[in-house]
Amino acid sequence: MTSHAARLRGCTMLVALGILLPRAARAQDTTAAAPDTGARVIDSASRQRQDSMARSIQRLAPVVTVSRDVGRSVLDLPYAITSVRPDSLRPGQQHLSADQTLFGLPGVVVAPRTNPSQDVRIAVRGFGSRSSFGVRSVRILRDGMPLTNADGQTPLDYLDLETVGRIEVIRGTAASLYGNASGGVIDIRSADPPADPFAAQLRMEGGSYETSRFTGVLGGSFGSGSYEANVGHTSTNSYREYSAQRLTNGYARTLFSSGGTDFEVQAMGIDEPTAQNPGALTKAQADSAPWMADPSQVRKKARKEVSMVQTGLSARHALMGTGELFAQLYGGGRSLYNPLTFAIVRVNRGQWGGGARATAPLRLFGLDNRASVGVDVQCVSDHRFNWANCNGVATPTAACTNLSNEQGARTLDQQEKVSSVGPYLRDEVTFADRYTLSAGIRADYVKFEVDDNFPVSESNPDDSGQRTLHAWSPMVGFVAKLTPLHSIYANVSRAFETPTTTELGNQADGSAGFNPDLQPQISTTYELGLKGIALTRVQYDLAGFDTEVHDELIAFEVPGGEGRTYYRNAGRTRRQGIEASLATEIDAFTIAASYTYSHFRFRDYVVGSSSFDGNTIPGIPVHQVQASATYHYHSVFGTVEGLGKSAQYVDDGNSAKAAGYAIMNLRAGGTALFGRPWLAPSIGLQNVFDKHYSGSVAINAAAGKYYETSPGRALYVQLTAAFGH
Repeated sequence: MTSHAARLRGCTMLVALGILLPRAARAQDTTAAAPDTGARVIDSASRQRQDSMARSIQRLAPVVTVSRDVGRSVLDLPYAITSVRPDSLRPGQQHLSADQTLFGLPGVVVAPRTNPSQDVRIAVRGFGSRSSFGVRSVRILRDGMPLTNADGQTPLDYLDLETVGRIEVIRGTAASLYGNASGGVIDIRSADPPADPFAAQLRMEGGSYETSRFTGVLGGSFGSGSYEANVGHTSTNSYREYSAQRLTNGYARTLFSSGGTDFEVQAMGIDEPTAQNPGALTKAQADSAPWMADPSQVRKKARKEVSMVQTGLSARHALMGTGELFAQLYGGGRSLYNPLTFAIVRVNRGQWGGGARATAPLRLFGLDNRASVGVDVQCVSDHRFNWANCNGVATPTAACTNLSNEQGARTLDQQEKVSSVGPYLRDEVTFADRYTLSAGIRADYVKFEVDDNFPVSESNPDDSGQRTLHAWSPMVGFVAKLTPLHSIYANVSRAFETPTTTELGNQADGSAGFNPDLQPQISTTYELGLKGIALTRVQYDLAGFDTEVHDELIAFEVPGGEGRTYYRNAGRTRRQGIEASLATEIDAFTIAASYTYSHFRFRDYVVGSSSFDGNTIPGIPVHQVQASATYHYHSVFGTVEGLGKSAQYVDDGNSAKAAGYAIMNLRAGGTALFGRPWLAPSIGLQNVFDKHYSGSVAINAAAGKYYETSPGRALYVQLTAAFGH
């Protein structure tokens, strides 16, 4: 039997289950009919059961908006979708990086790189593991506003995690909605602003590795609106040598209504004058001195300096009862100064984008339909400069004539522009009150342009050029509501992902212009899932998927390339996985656990005389387990949580591994009330048993520099003071 036939058979069986099981559920729920007395009898016990069920659905099957619709329950959507409230599951957690906030999500592997210059690496179903910096393959939103650029790259330093209320994640099946993202979508939503006219909060934190953070939050409500603003400053020398960071960030939004339309205005900004780059280590270095930095990174003073601002406006207007009209516009700028081992890079960026969509309920052919049509537009314009890096040069050279200057001879001066447009259409049909059939399709066009401003000579040809990449991303999904608390779903989807401008421009043979051989990757996914609420208190989610990728984008380095990353396409890869999660509240305990199984293989991948067919795709552990338990006693809490990952390969040839590991974290704290003001002290101990491990790896790195070591035991204390509610 072919793989496609097996997948189709699995989908057919699922549909059959979706038809048969509701009948069984209805039979099980049927009670004896009351005598026909002409009056309807409703006993109080039944009413209480109904109320309890409604509360369970509201609490454990939350409403989400990441599906690009009016708020919908996760039980009604044909995706692997998760919504969590991090501070509820992890009270007293730090807000320093995304790995702390995204803890516990199934299918999501977050690799803390202990490298503030390259950010945390986020991979969903293995997509994103190749990223050298920032996030690839996963679209990142903040309160529905895109942080991801037109080419699919997301700088994580945009994120301000202080006021996170919930995180909504679509895993894998989101290209028909969002386009250029194979792994899915993560929307980080802010907590609701306070109901009082004015409330304030101050948080102070200090801990190991000379880490300190101070944040202030203001918020409140007025008339038909509300507001919220926060600013924070982080200073740390981190676990490893040469990994200091100094960062000030801020985020503000206001929500108000006028003329029946809801508006939201956002503004965010960062100033990061210091973010050092310690690089990766060889195995011998990681084993003997895991805290050290790569000497070449220190010698070349590798680091980044960033400033950024972005603003946005969105509007929602109710349409035909449960429909809506939505429009969004945003723009901003970013300045990056980035000394690397092989060059000094400066990028001055301007960007803008927007989108609009309409969603409306329709009655067609006697069936309830829900139709959506929309379009996204983005444009990023970069002015990029490169210079020779003269740090650590002992004697003058042609490129470094004045050794007192960090910048040597200019080697690049070009304008880079990436523009994208993505119209999409979706419809879902509900029948028999229990079944929903969804279908969607999106067409994406991404245009890359380069204008070379550097003087043209015999040794330096004109690198100007352009490439346009486009693809269709369809999706078909089915949901069967077994009961109001349980649903089963299936979907088939297609996604595409373009290379970034940097990936297109870096050619291993040194050729100028865009790489004509580098193609976008195309993936097809078959997914089955079951989700619901058991025993009125246990939220569960189980998903299995099978994804085949053509032309998967692979990162690699070449010997003598001074750490520069290049990219190529693998012929075919196959990803099969299982994702499971549980969450519950039992009396004073809040318990959550997740498990991710990832069986990812190359199927058609040959480089020169080397064949990698059958090898495991590097950078992703086969097994990942996360669990946490919190006990609340009045206003005091205690939390224990654990994270375990199996070993992961670090190169396409599977010649080396980063060892698996398991770590434990502890937290405790409480709240002291003094009328309206309150104080909340807490303490946390990370990596209780001081485990030495590499939480992240540099895939296919040259000279065996694969290992990015993670912190040992670390202590931190927090004190939060708040006024108002």
